[in-house]
Amino acid sequence: MQILVTLSIAIVAGLLMSRITKLFKLPAVTAYLIAGLIIGPYLLGSIDLSFLGMGFNHIGFSAEDFGLTGGEKNVALEILSSVALGFIAFAIGNEFRMNDLKAIGKQAFVIGILQAVAATILVDAALIGLHFLMPNVLSISNAIILGAIASATAPAATLMVVRQYKAKGKLTDLLLPIVALDDAVGLIIFSVSFGIARAIESGEISVISMIINPLIEVTLSLLLGAFMGWVFTACEKIFHSGSKRMSLSISFVLLTVAISMIKIEIGEVHIGFSSLLVCMMLGTVFCNLCDFSADIMDRADKWTAPLFVMFFVLSGAELRLDILADVWVLVIGAVYILSRSLGKYLGTFASAKMVKCDKNIQKYLGITLLPQAGVALGMSAIVITTLGSEGVLVRNIILFSVLVYEIVGPMLTKIALTKAGDIKEKTTEGFNRKEFLAKQNVK
Repeated sequence: MQILVTLSIAIVAGLLMSRITKLFKLPAVTAYLIAGLIIGPYLLGSIDLSFLGMGFNHIGFSAEDFGLTGGEKNVALEILSSVALGFIAFAIGNEFRMNDLKAIGKQAFVIGILQAVAATILVDAALIGLHFLMPNVLSISNAIILGAIASATAPAATLMVVRQYKAKGKLTDLLLPIVALDDAVGLIIFSVSFGIARAIESGEISVISMIINPLIEVTLSLLLGAFMGWVFTACEKIFHSGSKRMSLSISFVLLTVAISMIKIEIGEVHIGFSSLLVCMMLGTVFCNLCDFSADIMDRADKWTAPLFVMFFVLSGAELRLDILADVWVLVIGAVYILSRSLGKYLGTFASAKMVKCDKNIQKYLGITLLPQAGVALGMSAIVITTLGSEGVLVRNIILFSVLVYEIVGPMLTKIALTKAGDIKEKTTEGFNRKEFLAKQNVK
C-alpha cells in the first residue's frame, strides 16, 4: 500500500509543480526534481503523518523508509528506475538512423570521445592539485576516480528537455547521438581509471579489470542489443494493429532490461551488460530495420509519460540535502563541478571546431552535456561497494554534484537549445485554447 501511495503522490506532486515552474518558463524535468526534493525525506518527508495511515517519509528509494532491514532494497522502486532508464535509452537509440548518421556520424563520434576525455583530464588535474593542498582529506586515487566519473552525462534529463520543447535542428541532431556514445566512452574511462586507482592503493596492476572487463561489457552489450533489436523487428511484422505493436515494444524493452541484469563472475573476469547500452542498441537496430518504427515510437512516448514523471520525482527525492553540512564535500564538490563543466565545454568547443561544426554548435553544445545523474551515481555505487569507507567521500561528492547538475542542468540545456535556434518560441507556449477554437470556427 505504501509503495502505491508513494507512486501516486509522486505523479500528482510532479504535475502540480510543473504548473508552478511553467510560470517561470522552466523545463518540466526541473519541476519533477524539485517536487521530489520537497516531498522527500529532508523537507515534507520529515513530518510524521503516521496517524493518518500515511507519511511523506515513504517518498524515495531508501529501504529503511519502507521498513526493510538487513540491507534489503526496495525492489519495486528499483525496478521502476531500471525500466524508466531502459525506455529513455531505447528512445535515444531511435536517433541513430543510418540516413542521418551519414551526415553527422563522424562529428558525433569525435565530439563524443574528446569531450569525455577532456572532462576527465581537467577534473583529474584540478583534484590532484587539490590533493597536494589537503592530502589528509583527498587522496590521489579518489581524485582519479572522480575524474573518470566526470566523463558521464545524464541522457534522461537531456531527452526530456528535447521532447518537451520539440527541439529540432543541427545541434539537437548531434546532441542525442553524443549523449548515447558518452555512456560507452564513460564506461571505458571509468574502468581504466578505477583500475589505476586501485593499483595505486594496493600496488598491483590488473590488466583484466582495467582493459578486458570494460571491453567485454561494451561488446556484449552492443551484441545483445543488436540481437534483441533484430528479434523485436521480426516479431513486430507479425502484428498489424497499432496497439498490439505498441504492447509488443513495451514487452521487449522490459525483457531487454531484465536480460541485461545478468552478471557472471569467472575469477577476475566480469561478464555483464550495461542496460543503457543494450537498450540504446535495441532502439538503433529497430529504427533502422523497421519501416514503421516512427509510429511505434510515437505511441510508446505517450505510454511512458507518467513513468518518466514518477522516475524524476523519485530521483529528486533521492537527492540528499544532509551532505551540505560537510564543508569538505562542498569545497571538493565545487572544484569538481567547475572543472568538469569547463572540461565538457572546452572539450566540446575544441572538437566541434575541429570537425567544422556550425558556430552555434561550437558555442552551445557543451552546455547541453552538463547534466549528470544515473550513470554517475551507478559508478559511485561501484566505488563504495569495492572500496568501502575509502569510497564514502567519492559517493558524497557525486551526490552533491548530481544535486546541483540535476536542478540547474535542464534549465541550461533549454537556454542553450533556444540560443542555438533549435527551440522556437512558439513551441514553448504550450496549447493555446483560444487560438485552437478560433481556427475551428474559421474552418
